[in-house]
Amino acid sequence: MRHFSFTGGIHPREGRGGKAAAGEVPIRAIDPPHTVAVSLLQHVGPPCKSLVRPGDTVRLGQKIGEPTGRVGAPVHASVSGKVKGIKPRILPSGASVDCVIIDNDGKNTPWEGAAIFEDPLSAEKPALLRAIREAGLVGLGGAAFPLEIKLTLPEGKTADTLILNGAECEPYLCGDDRMMLEHAQDIWDGAQIAAYLLGAKEILLGIEDNKPRAIQSMRACAAGKVCVLKTKYPQGGEKQLIRALTGRQVPQGGLPVDAGCVVMNVSTAAALSAALRRGKPVTHRVITVAGWVQNPCNLLVPVGTDIDSVIAGAGGALPEAGRVILGGPMMGSAQFSLDVPVLKATNAVLFFSENEDRRVRTPVCIRCGRCISVCPMRLLPTYMYMNAMRGRWGECEALNVMD
Repeated sequence: MRHFSFTGGIHPREGRGGKAAAGEVPIRAIDPPHTVAVSLLQHVGPPCKSLVRPGDTVRLGQKIGEPTGRVGAPVHASVSGKVKGIKPRILPSGASVDCVIIDNDGKNTPWEGAAIFEDPLSAEKPALLRAIREAGLVGLGGAAFPLEIKLTLPEGKTADTLILNGAECEPYLCGDDRMMLEHAQDIWDGAQIAAYLLGAKEILLGIEDNKPRAIQSMRACAAGKVCVLKTKYPQGGEKQLIRALTGRQVPQGGLPVDAGCVVMNVSTAAALSAALRRGKPVTHRVITVAGWVQNPCNLLVPVGTDIDSVIAGAGGALPEAGRVILGGPMMGSAQFSLDVPVLKATNAVLFFSENEDRRVRTPVCIRCGRCISVCPMRLLPTYMYMNAMRGRWGECEALNVMD
């Protein structure tokens, strides 16, 4: 079996449990919390404008926030109930942003105004794009870039290849793995819809070889389109994935479309299918809870749920837990408080002990050269470090630090 890959990269060591602990556990919905705080900023771009006021009654899936700029995505109520207030809350990034606070009435009364397409592949493309925007679809792999904009090619650009990203190369994360096992047909359906909108002639799905069951599951839907990737970080990076699967290189300062490709996460593809065929906006997402917790698992969580409730859904943290990271250990952010709400882009809650791994900590660069050998962009981090320490930013730029 051919394994696709790229130059450089590294397979980070995983601590307690790793992917295996939560990866064996099917996705399970948590009990909805009594109150949710739905942030008005859950996408690249400026915050949304609230469409509701304190005292308003809202339904599950009702639009409660409207984008204020071209780049943005609406937000929707993740429970039904009454709006308690609109107050600033600290987000996982540390920013303070207004959130719509909703008291859950426990009824999950659905909002039924969404457009539904029986056959999206024969529908008018502008109507599909409007529905995608109204559903609040963003990249669920972590970037949270509005999907409607990604699927609208710039004038003069073409994309002949849609790449589905099922690599999930960060340690511990396994939500996409479970999605491929449990919702393979939805993923493939969403991919076909995206390819139709882009005019792409080919769909390629990349999955790392440490997910053999996901490979088998997706091959049952997309025979011949599944490409097995060598397990290493950052195999799921757009530029590395394009290079591995097509041999093309995204030009410096360019985007994937400049290489004739568009990359979409597998969970985003499933959400696209659900939005167009069943009228479901993005109100919930799958979160991996792993590390030093009682029951590593994958939870389906309403957007706006506080992290404390997510932790409780996994049985609570173990006494050894000393650090909390939202997202993967490579690209996630450490938290100083658990009083933060789940966003559309929140894909993991990870717990580490205080002394998880101190083997490579040194006060200065010792110029061992290992970073050069694994850099997927073929850069020279040692020289960047040396110049940055001396404030020589021009030299850093000449060394392509922006790459």
